[in-house]
Amino acid sequence: MSDEVAIIGAGLSRFGRQPGVTGRTMAVQAIHAALADAGITWPDVQVAFGGSDGAGLADTLVAELGLTGIPFTNVKNGCATGGSALVAAVNAIRSGAAEVALAVGFDKHPRGAFDPRPEDWGLPAGYGDAGLMVTTQFFAIKIARYLREHDLPESLLARVAAKAYRNGALNPNAWRQEALTEEQVSSSAMVNDPLTQYMFCSPGEGGAAIVVASAAAAKRLQARAVKVLAVAPRTRAFGTFEVFSPSIQGTGDPTSVSTTAARAAFELAGVGPADIDVAQLQDTEAGAELMHLAECGFCEHGDQEKWISAGETEIGGRLPVNTDGGCIANGEPIGASGLRQVHEIVTQLRGEAGARQVPGTPRLGFTHVYGAPGVSACTVLGV
Repeated sequence: MSDEVAIIGAGLSRFGRQPGVTGRTMAVQAIHAALADAGITWPDVQVAFGGSDGAGLADTLVAELGLTGIPFTNVKNGCATGGSALVAAVNAIRSGAAEVALAVGFDKHPRGAFDPRPEDWGLPAGYGDAGLMVTTQFFAIKIARYLREHDLPESLLARVAAKAYRNGALNPNAWRQEALTEEQVSSSAMVNDPLTQYMFCSPGEGGAAIVVASAAAAKRLQARAVKVLAVAPRTRAFGTFEVFSPSIQGTGDPTSVSTTAARAAFELAGVGPADIDVAQLQDTEAGAELMHLAECGFCEHGDQEKWISAGETEIGGRLPVNTDGGCIANGEPIGASGLRQVHEIVTQLRGEAGARQVPGTPRLGFTHVYGAPGVSACTVLGV
């Protein structure tokens, strides 16, 4: 058994609308990129885990990758699909079941909002008939309440989104590569008050893959290793205010699954939020980044305006957040998002992010995903 696990390869497909290109093809592109980055080939992979929300079964990718007979397990866990696949791959290494493992996530969503069936979420059909499966409404309700509770201005939403588009313009893999001003963001079509069209990410297309290995294998392969210091998935506890459950249970302030997952990750890694040099936070819409900045422990609730006004979350700030443009600039192919975040942190910690590279020598990175119906997964990575 080995407690030390390293990322030795990370790969992406291009993100964004790709007519005629299947989600499976994007997954294979990402896997080949990750294998090349690790300096290995598919037969070197001993176990694999992966999934998508609606673009196919990951285990059947062996038809394109090679029929080597390895165990390949499908993972489907909403927005935490990629993170959960990584958890499984890391645990395979830690258990001694393999020395080299792969995690892959991919998706290809149609245009428009996500269209979940209430029955799949343990809800009556009437929930959908009433329009309560439209996720934009939930996010608007949640951020409106949050801004009111913490006396924060709505103008912060446009500032967060504008940062995402600026960073996306520096990222050759991003879907949205045109910087937008705060005025363009705030004056775009209203979707659900206070969130406008350009404050949201869009259901997207893309694939991401990560190769992990034991310390011995990483050394043998002379890999450019990034250490997996912690990976922690969690589900909601009583009292949460979540997608498809927009009510406050019990008394007192709502609990946060993001807080639970982040605390677990920091405890496992033996570091704290103040130690992190660069972070990826789920930004399904601009309000999510605001809330998750505090929920993950990086600032106090209500201090976001001070942070953003001081430029602390910019690429050159105290805690650069979503340096690749996040979900807002990349879109959200559900299965791929969590591993896209890991890819960006690996790229930053290696000093290979080009125009969006965090200055200095970042040593510790953090990733966070959040999704329905209250699931989160966080990682801490280091060099």
